[in-house]
Amino acid sequence: MKLNFKKLRGATTECVNQEDQFSEGLIPAIVQDSSTMQVLMLGFMNEEAYKKTIQTGKVTFWSRERKCIWQKGETSGNFLEVTEIKKDCDNDSLLILANPKGPTCHTGKYSCFGNKEPNALFLKELFSIIKSRKEKMPKNSYTTSLFEKGINEIVKKVGEESVEVIIAAKSESRKRVIEESGDLLYHLLVLLAEKEIDLEEVIKELTQKSPKFQTAFSISERV
Repeated sequence: MKLNFKKLRGATTECVNQEDQFSEGLIPAIVQDSSTMQVLMLGFMNEEAYKKTIQTGKVTFWSRERKCIWQKGETSGNFLEVTEIKKDCDNDSLLILANPKGPTCHTGKYSCFGNKEPNALFLKELFSIIKSRKEKMPKNSYTTSLFEKGINEIVKKVGEESVEVIIAAKSESRKRVIEESGDLLYHLLVLLAEKEIDLEEVIKELTQKSPKFQTAFSISERV
């Protein structure tokens, strides 16, 4: 990836009003959660930091304050594991998709911009990935193997995971309930994709057609 490491000009604002903060040979790097697509932080890289990010698979920046290379998480353990790096059309800024291993912000928050932690919107992203697997059928993919085996195997897995959730809820730890619930949700999404039912259709059913949920929503609006 050929990048243009140059001085950033015209960037002075009320918040950043010292010209020397934009050193020669730096480019901005925006880090985004690869699962939720929420923006986590902004840092700056020189060529050395960029190369180290590629080599280690962990986001590494140039500290403008300390004047040295620093790897995000080297002190806290909250690393940002790279999944993809994209450059912009002018080759002078980066978008880094990463898996955050703990809070990104030094304050202990999920994001330096105050974004909330991953939520149900992640299910939409996961469902998009599952549908893509069905369309492209890449090799060495567990999701692909389920689609290859067909509806009987998929239904079987949904049934098995449902039982696992029940067992965990009755006699196992809270952590196990969470783990098994995740497995069940994943296989249920595979089932929806196999039947060509969009997740939005299920959401619509929950929010508009079910009297129980309509009652709950109307109550929440009045409280």
